[in-house]
Amino acid sequence: RFDTIWISDGLATPDRAALAADLAGRGALKVLEPPTPRLALRPARIADGLVHLEALRLSGGPAQAIEIAGIGPDPAGVERELVRTSLAFDTGATAVSADLSLPPELRNRVARFEIDGQRSAGAVTLADDSLRRRKVALVEADAGREGLELLSPLHFLREALDPTAELIEGPLADLVQASPDVIVLADIAGLGATDAEALEAWVAEGGLLLRFAGPKLAASDAGRGATDDPLLPVRLRAGGRSVGGAMSWGEPRALAPFPESSPFYGLAIPADVTVTAQVLAEPGPALTERTIAALADGTPLVTRKPSGDGQVVLFHSSANAEWSSLALSGLFVQMLERLAISTRAGAADRGDLAGTTWLPDLLLDGFGALAEAGDRPGLPGEALTGAPGPDLPPGLYRSEARLIAVNAVGAETELAPAAWPAGVTPEWQGIEAERNLAGPLFLAALALLALDIIAALALSGRLLRGATALALAALALPQDSRAQDVDAATIAAAANVTLAFVVTGDPDIDNISRAGLQGLSDQIWMRSSVEPSPPEGLDLETAELAAYPLIYWPVTADAGAPSDAAYSRLNAYLRAGGMILFDTRDGDVAGFGSGATPEGARLRALARPLDIPPLEPIPPDHVLTRTFYLLTDFPGRFSGHEVWVEAAPAGAELAEGMPFRNLNDGVTPVVIGGNDWAAAWAVDANGLPLLPVGRGYAGERQRELAYRFGMNLVMHVLTGNYKSDQVHVPALLERLGQ
Repeated sequence: RFDTIWISDGLATPDRAALAADLAGRGALKVLEPPTPRLALRPARIADGLVHLEALRLSGGPAQAIEIAGIGPDPAGVERELVRTSLAFDTGATAVSADLSLPPELRNRVARFEIDGQRSAGAVTLADDSLRRRKVALVEADAGREGLELLSPLHFLREALDPTAELIEGPLADLVQASPDVIVLADIAGLGATDAEALEAWVAEGGLLLRFAGPKLAASDAGRGATDDPLLPVRLRAGGRSVGGAMSWGEPRALAPFPESSPFYGLAIPADVTVTAQVLAEPGPALTERTIAALADGTPLVTRKPSGDGQVVLFHSSANAEWSSLALSGLFVQMLERLAISTRAGAADRGDLAGTTWLPDLLLDGFGALAEAGDRPGLPGEALTGAPGPDLPPGLYRSEARLIAVNAVGAETELAPAAWPAGVTPEWQGIEAERNLAGPLFLAALALLALDIIAALALSGRLLRGATALALAALALPQDSRAQDVDAATIAAAANVTLAFVVTGDPDIDNISRAGLQGLSDQIWMRSSVEPSPPEGLDLETAELAAYPLIYWPVTADAGAPSDAAYSRLNAYLRAGGMILFDTRDGDVAGFGSGATPEGARLRALARPLDIPPLEPIPPDHVLTRTFYLLTDFPGRFSGHEVWVEAAPAGAELAEGMPFRNLNDGVTPVVIGGNDWAAAWAVDANGLPLLPVGRGYAGERQRELAYRFGMNLVMHVLTGNYKSDQVHVPALLERLGQ
């Protein structure tokens, strides 16, 4: 018999129940599960042109907001956050989804999506070719001519590529400047010297040039010189080859099985795909290794050669149905996909990957970090459709130009809690309530000090006199220590910067107020040298207001009015330099002072007994617009509404050489608005945003501006109008010069 300690992630897995029952039968089974939330991301996919994201959590609980960031290289190659969105679980929900509309250039840069604040492989989904929409440039000779659409060399290419690629067309010189991933030349024979030079340079930098033959290429002298044409993979014979007609060399030719060295290896060849005409390659020592597809009689059908960092591919038949039936088959689309010209909007299936070999490029560890794969061997394509595990670790796998992601969480994954034998309750070490050891340690230090004094007195022979003095001192101490008792929260608040809020009695509003001031305190701690203490809720009837520099007062429609004594303390607090932020949380839909909303009407009643000076909307040159950040708007969950502060003194004029007026020297005692700032600042226990703000990147930008407004408020109340004192700088400098 033996006892077992099982450190679990809390997720149900096959065979876990049987193993747990066996271990419980052999001794005590103790299960440790971390209290942190278990979140996961399913693979990102394309749906209706949008990036679809879906997040999971282990079990339904209270409403929860999470942030998902898209990470990838910027144009300079530096990895950074490219996009961010918020998802909010409803109460009891275990899944939530969102759709992102991203420009193709931005979407192609995203390498992974991850849940902010989570260090887990399950909280990361890697992006591969299924998420990228490649830019393909189509070039056709005489593109402006009128004719039958089915005879156009580009018609079947458009049909095959349009669902999965961004197609652009136009003059070749313009297309090269657009930096496409692929350039397709459909039956184009000769190129101008300028176009040819630009195209060669583009291929050498990593571009893929795909060419199709046709009557014009067959009739031209392209590729038929004594030296290799850099824009063709092989040299061509004069004329072409026609089969299956009255003057034919034989019956139409079928395709030969693709060799193992070909990117098309493993694709099934339909029996009805035949070729009736083609351009022929000139025999040479490099022809065999450059042939990646051939006809049944061995003549090359598709050839390829590398050129710098790019490659040139030639289909020796036409891109339409004039010379072959290949363009009419599904094999045509599969061949384009194998060449990484097109990508499918979804995971590749087992048949698509058959016959291919994939090398691990980057692998994902358990903490969601990518690392080099090292010398790990390649895997057959069929294996990539299995479940991730020791033989198939999550990560990115590459086969030539194609990339496939194997994610820790699949598209069908569900998170379910683990089941344990009866009598086994998961727990976690270290979750007991913390104990304040300051008192016992202080008493121990005093005891050691007393022993040291006694020892010193004893050694000097003055122990008796010292004992007498200690006794007299003890008698002089007050016997009733209750007079020394002071509210611990007030002492802590006075010892450090502590933000406070007025308790309304509504648990939801009070929780948001506390979470909002905690979120603002966290931002102040991260962005400045101020390290605020946790926020405090205030009962205006009993609280010592002087200990708090800023009080947030959320106004509710049924808020009770403070007593006369409380109003007296509030007025003293405002006169001493404190600030109250009144927030009606209604978006100020009708404007300050109108009383059009219940909260607005209640604010007017609550503020009437206060000694509030004349107010005005924050002017553009008010110190609140530049205390810490430069601001022109002051949003919370709502934005674009006026915020009111103490009006500037009469006659305030623009100071010479300064961009702002010489305003009042004190701190505005009140700030009034309805933008619901606490909701925008609010964070949960993990430091993640508690409530959504806006949509997508615009919403996160609004949340950031809300934090900046909160920073300006706190810095304003802590430092006063020191920035307005810049108007005195010229006079001070002049006096110093004297």
